[in-house]
Formats: sequence, C-alpha cells, structure tokens
Amino acid sequence: MGKASKDKRDIYYRKAKEEGWRARSAFKLLQIDEEFNIFQGVKRVVDLCAAPGSWSQVLSRKLYLPAKSSPESRDHDLPLIVAIDLQPMAPIDGVIQIQGDITNARTAEVVINHFDGCKADLVVCDGAPDVTGLHDMDEFVQAQLILAALTIVTHVLRVGGKFIAKIFRGKDTSLLYCQLKLFFSSVTFAKPKSSRNSSIEAFAVCENYSPPEQFNEKDLHRLLEKIGSPSGSSDLDCGSGWLEGPNKVYIPFLACGDLSGYDSDRSYPLPAAAEGGASYRSLDPVQPPIAPPYKTALELKKASEKRETPSLSNPDEETAPRI
Repeated sequence: MGKASKDKRDIYYRKAKEEGWRARSAFKLLQIDEEFNIFQGVKRVVDLCAAPGSWSQVLSRKLYLPAKSSPESRDHDLPLIVAIDLQPMAPIDGVIQIQGDITNARTAEVVINHFDGCKADLVVCDGAPDVTGLHDMDEFVQAQLILAALTIVTHVLRVGGKFIAKIFRGKDTSLLYCQLKLFFSSVTFAKPKSSRNSSIEAFAVCENYSPPEQFNEKDLHRLLEKIGSPSGSSDLDCGSGWLEGPNKVYIPFLACGDLSGYDSDRSYPLPAAAEGGASYRSLDPVQPPIAPPYKTALELKKASEKRETPSLSNPDEETAPRI
C-alpha cells in the first residue's frame, strides 16, 4: 500500500507532513492546549519519551521560537525545553536532548541541573509501549509507564505545575485516576479530535501539582500501594474492588479540538484529485528515525537472506534444462 493511499486514509498524517511536523501526534498536544491552555505562563518544560520529537516541536514553536523572536527577549529569559528518550533524536531548535531512562532518578537530577536548580512548570509524556492487541495487558503496561513518568514528575515539577500523559482507557482506568488525584487537585481524561475513535488512547491532563504533606519522593510506590478508598477508609488497597458500588469513581472525560474539524477515522480525497488537477504527490516524512528499534532486525534479516541465496558459479550450468 503506497504512501498516497495512507495520505488519503489519514488526514492528520498528511497534514503533519505538509505543516512540517515529525508525526501526526503533534496535533494531539495542540488540541489539548486549545482546550486547557496548558502553555500559559510556562517557562520550563520536560518532554518525556520524546522521540521522534513531534511534541518537542510543538513546545519549540509555541514557547521557544516566539520568545526568541521577540525584540524584548534575552538569552537568560528564553524558555527551557528538555526532551528525554532512550532513542537518539534529530536536533530541534531550543530543545535540550537527554538520552536516558525516565525510571532512573539520576535522569531527574540531570534535568534539574539544566534548570539551574529550579523546577519545571510543565511535564508532558506521549510514550507508549509496543501494543499487543490484548487491551488488558496494554492498559496495565501503559499504566506502569505513566507511574514511571510520575517518578520523574515528583522530582522535577514545581508545586502548581501541570502533567500531560497518554493513557489507555479500560476497566482499571479509575485506579490510575485515583492515583493521579493524590498529587493533582484537577485530573481530566481528554480525547483529542486527532486521536482515532477506534483507539483506546486518551490523555490525562493533570493540573495544580500538590503532593501530600511531608511527601518523600522515595516513598512514591509505597504511597500508591496504600492509597485506600476515595471515601477515606484505609483498610482496602489498590488491588481490591473498591472502584465499584458506593465507592465508584466517575472520571471527568472531555473531547478536545474543533468538533467540526477533521475526523481522524475518515478517509479524505487527495487535494489534486478533488480539484481535477495533476496527480497527487506524496511528501516524504519530515524526519526519518535516526536509530529505530527495528533497524537491527532489518540488518539481521538482510544478512540471513544473503547467506541463504545460492551463489551461481556457472550460470549456464545452473540454468540449462535438465533431461
């Protein structure tokens, strides 16, 4: 299936290439900002699981580049954006890149050093594991990734800051919601217009970071295990069924983006075909991956194919008909 076909089937994939975004996921952060105004007053940002860099691009265009082009701007007043990922990422103007593990506390120390000892105003995370198609398994692994990101958040986010993270909706979403509510006074699960309806993904928009009194970052997992029930009783842990019945938690859920805008599940005609002009020419990706996880697999496959290909020392002898 060619690139033009994919352009026709996914309008946001096409628009991302036309507008210079590295991935269609850039529109998700833009639509979240339209609804929640998450960039207001933000000077220091951390982008977790940043590769290939579409969210870092949004942060650069929304925060760094406008401040840099302002005649009143000074170098020490420019917004600081730090992007973290295990994979290398092509440079982005105004973005400091760290190749590291978000589950490691030393990564948080590196971020704080870049901020000169200050804390971040906003932390975003668009990371997700390779999905298996088993929704319960995917939801669980994604929730663990969010809690790993929360480990960084508790170290680098200032009181009153914001945290945006991708989630997978499922039967245990209420548990994740209650865990995030321990640290943020406002938690809303949002579904941007650019996120396909057929996908279980949504985004947790956490505002006003306010950890419990005398909270120690090292006790994060111990606190999550002893969360108790929403009614205040502490005789139940997170693994029990207190999310049903009288203790059931109803999660605020909001659709983001212009509801009359593009539908991510619909196929749109290609521009030239719709206008009766020349044939449509698909654009190349803005930034191909530098070191994708599948690169080693492709190299091993090519090497095995070369070994299995027979060498024809005498082509005439090999191609002659056998009698």
